[in-house]
Amino acid sequence: MKRYSEKELKILNQQFKGITPAEIVQWVVSNSARPVITTNFRPYEAAILHAVSEIDPVIKVIWCDTGYNTPQTYKHAKQVIDQLSLNVKLYTPKQTAAYRDALFGGIPDINNPQHAEFTKQVKLEPFLRAMRQQNPDVWFTNLRKGQTSFRDSIDILSYSKDGILKVSPFYHWSDEKLDAYLEQHELPNEFKYFDPTKVLENRECGLHA
Repeated sequence: MKRYSEKELKILNQQFKGITPAEIVQWVVSNSARPVITTNFRPYEAAILHAVSEIDPVIKVIWCDTGYNTPQTYKHAKQVIDQLSLNVKLYTPKQTAAYRDALFGGIPDINNPQHAEFTKQVKLEPFLRAMRQQNPDVWFTNLRKGQTSFRDSIDILSYSKDGILKVSPFYHWSDEKLDAYLEQHELPNEFKYFDPTKVLENRECGLHA
């Protein structure tokens, strides 16, 4: 995938705002060599997984499992993986939850100095390892406007800190539109989700910002 200038990116984002997620995915897949999609199976993830895998059925789906997901999330993940026949590449922390419980006494609060190391172990290190091994030129995500202040500052197309083109086909979509998409394509959803690195819904963990 070529590197786009800020001006080119702005023009593409204006054009993409008027087309469907499927059309965005088709354009990106046609112009990329090593696309990947990341997921944590949080609410509405089935939409992006469906949209991308419909166009590229063998795309690598990177799942960095923190080990702290709810039982509902794990059951949801299996259902979506099976239903869409996803090509999942699973990455987990190098240390066990028991190890972290011994060192941190459980999940450190965001005001605890140990929270940064906890976040590094359960999310950032597995993610960076995945990106090194898969070496993508395009990274599909389900970031949407209104989720956090940082996410309000990007667009459908943006660049990661490492210079990878991030593509968020549903960036301008509301929950209501996504509900309709899931219903139309008979896709499941699950709201009992927990991210131990964020704690607050509108807080970034360091993966995107």
